[in-house]
Amino acid sequence: MNRTSSIGLADLMSALMMTFLFIAIAFLAKLEQSTITFVEKLNHALHEEFDPDLQRWKAEITPDNVVRFHSPFKLGSNEIPEVFKAVISEFCPRYIRVLASDNLKQGIKEVKVEGHTSHGWNKGTASEDAFINNMRLSQERATNVLSYCYLMEDPVIKSNRDWLEKNFHANGLAYSKPIYIKGRVSSRLSRRVDFMVIPKINGK
Repeated sequence: MNRTSSIGLADLMSALMMTFLFIAIAFLAKLEQSTITFVEKLNHALHEEFDPDLQRWKAEITPDNVVRFHSPFKLGSNEIPEVFKAVISEFCPRYIRVLASDNLKQGIKEVKVEGHTSHGWNKGTASEDAFINNMRLSQERATNVLSYCYLMEDPVIKSNRDWLEKNFHANGLAYSKPIYIKGRVSSRLSRRVDFMVIPKINGK
C-alpha cells in the first residue's frame, strides 16, 4: 500500500468516526428532549391537580416533580398522625390517577416515597448510632406512608395495585439530604416525606 492510499484510508476512517459521532450526539439530544418533554408534561399535570391544596397540606411541588410534605410526623415518631392520614387520603388517589393517565404512565420508571429526618430528635447519641436510628426511622415513615396509600379502599388505588407493586418503592434517607434556607440547614423543612417520579430514558 502506497502513501497516497494510506492517507485516503485514514481520511475515510476519520469521516466515518465523525459521522458516528454526529449520529450519537443527535440521538442523545433526542433522548434528552424526550425526557424534558415528559418532565414538563408531568409538572403541568401535578400543578393543575394540586395547586389549590398545597398550602393547606403544607406541601410543595418542586421543579423536578417532587411532591413534598413538610414535617408531617411528630419528632421521633413513625406513626402517621391523623392530620397527615387525612392529607394522604386526599392526595394518594388523585396522585395515582394523574400518574396512571395514558399520556404519563408509560414514561414512568419508578415512583419513590422517601422519608427524611433531621439531626434533632436524638441529640446526645453517638453519631454512628444517630445515623442508624434516623435511617431506621425514615425508612419506617416511608414504608408506613406507602402502605397507607396502597391499602386504601379507593377505586383508583384498587385498579392500579399491580402497577403500584411493580413501580412504587419506599426509601429512608435519614438526614443525608437536608433542606437549606439561606445557606443553613432547616430542621423543620428537612423532616419531610417526598413523592418522587423517576422517568424512563429511552423507554427503559
